[in-house]
Amino acid sequence: MEAPLRTAPLLLAASLALGGCNREPPLRTVSDFDAPRYLGTWHEIAAIPAWFQRDCASDTTADYAPVPEAAEIAVTNSCRTADGGLRTALGRARFTGPANEGRLEVTFVDFGGYWLWPIAGAYDVLALDPNYRWSLVGHPSRGYAWILAREPSLDPATLTLLRDRLVAERYDPCQLIVTAKEDPRRGQSLCAVD
Repeated sequence: MEAPLRTAPLLLAASLALGGCNREPPLRTVSDFDAPRYLGTWHEIAAIPAWFQRDCASDTTADYAPVPEAAEIAVTNSCRTADGGLRTALGRARFTGPANEGRLEVTFVDFGGYWLWPIAGAYDVLALDPNYRWSLVGHPSRGYAWILAREPSLDPATLTLLRDRLVAERYDPCQLIVTAKEDPRRGQSLCAVD
């Protein structure tokens, strides 16, 4: 049975928005982002464990779809809980700069049909496969990061490439944990991946 995440999206949005206040240099995002190619389903491969994902045990995905009338992107985040239930959170994303920069904000708070952008969190695309097979997403606080892929696993060479990109952006890559259900390295720190 599907159970919507009710309080988590509000708390997530607030924490992501507030987490943006830091002294770190701005993240360097991609410069050739193509939103239509980014749409569709992405599997979480690794992430910095975040409190708002604490109920997620496996199969974490993000689905992106166009919302042409609003020039926004519909977001559906899903995961399986330990008891096999499906959790979902619905949100909206929009660009905060030129669309080719991969710098967006996401809110999961819908108030009577209006998305609350003042409490949106940053969604910065730091690296992207030329064929849109994988993506590295960060947050200016360096407290959140996700490695996403079109398939439910990634090869070690790609994970090493993304680990190096995280270091270049002043992240501690050891904070990222492999979360992909089908990956034999599941539960390991990204630093342990050879």
